Amino acid sequence: MKGNLAANASPRVLLYSHDTYGLGHLRRSRALATAITQADSRISALILTGSPVAGRFSFPDNVDHIRLPGVTKTLDGNYESERLGLHIDETTALRAGLIKATVEHFDPDVLIVDKEPTGFRGELLPALEWLKLKRKAHLILGLRDVLDEPNVLAAEWARKGAVEAAERYYDETWVYGLRSIYDPTAGLELTQEFRDKMTFTGYLQREAFSDDEPPSEPYILVTPGGGGDGAGMVDLVLCAYEADPDLSPRALLVYGPFLSGEVRADFEARVAKLDGRVHAVGFDSRMETLMQGAQGIVSMGGYNTFCEVLSFDKPVVIVPRTRPRMEQHIRASRAESLGLVRMLDERRDGFTPEAMIAAIRGIPHQPKPSGAFVPGLLDGLNVVSERTLAMLGLSEPNTKPQTQGVA
Repeated sequence: MKGNLAANASPRVLLYSHDTYGLGHLRRSRALATAITQADSRISALILTGSPVAGRFSFPDNVDHIRLPGVTKTLDGNYESERLGLHIDETTALRAGLIKATVEHFDPDVLIVDKEPTGFRGELLPALEWLKLKRKAHLILGLRDVLDEPNVLAAEWARKGAVEAAERYYDETWVYGLRSIYDPTAGLELTQEFRDKMTFTGYLQREAFSDDEPPSEPYILVTPGGGGDGAGMVDLVLCAYEADPDLSPRALLVYGPFLSGEVRADFEARVAKLDGRVHAVGFDSRMETLMQGAQGIVSMGGYNTFCEVLSFDKPVVIVPRTRPRMEQHIRASRAESLGLVRMLDERRDGFTPEAMIAAIRGIPHQPKPSGAFVPGLLDGLNVVSERTLAMLGLSEPNTKPQTQGVA
């Protein structure tokens, strides 16, 4: 039966992040693990992740990660093993076995599952069943603020058996956003008992590395997140600088690790002709520092980027994707209506060089997010840390200086 830990115990938090694509799930889990372990140095946190770039990130004291065999999405929407050459069923079974073995040996007191109640292709179910039978761990489902359109999400969760799993296994649900902006479970047929155990935490505030310095020359930061689906936005920014030789300030473009090599080579050739007005790099694990130093930001509308622009209070122009999910467009449109961001909408504004030029030129005159007062906007990490300590029975936090800080 779940219970409080003794004051001298070493509590353990396990975070599951399936990460079949992109950086969002891993970065969110890393932020949560960091905040929880910094709230009390007795806590150890372990992240299970499928991200192929997990090894490029640093982790603070008391936080480590296990890399699951990777999978990748094919053009027809199916999945295949990233490297092993195994059938996807074999890869999923291998991942499921590793997850269950980790759960049995790490024996967590708290499990925080990111977004997918059953895990990738149901791989989490054996571990959830084991934990449910043992009745020791607090099982938490963590959801970002927006998942997808309600009807699309309802069909997806029905296909995956996610509603049944959410109701059966999880003790609480944490939504890393605000109900006033969006309820990610809208359209799902969840019981009132489940909804009564939902907490809207607020967004997850980020901080820059204290020992890093951003570039000294004025710049706007251009980031497509992981980059795998950001070629269109990058192309639009480059078109703007190509069309207007007086467009300033200069742009610092971070492609992201998943932009294809062929597409990037074409972009590099175009950047080289812009006489230093655009500087491009492939990947930087310390994006928080670059955001802190920027005059403004042009980005896609992913969850982590949204948290960062709010945290560093930067004027931002969001260019949301609308395929395969409407998630980014929903988030950006709600945030724009509150005065937090400006959105470049394909239907309203057009994805043209002229529209991007106007958006970039407008950044210095655009209000910062702090100009729109939204109560509890960035309380997420504090709420999560306090709730975790309460579940663990750690009423008197025990902290120590961190040798490595990770936002």
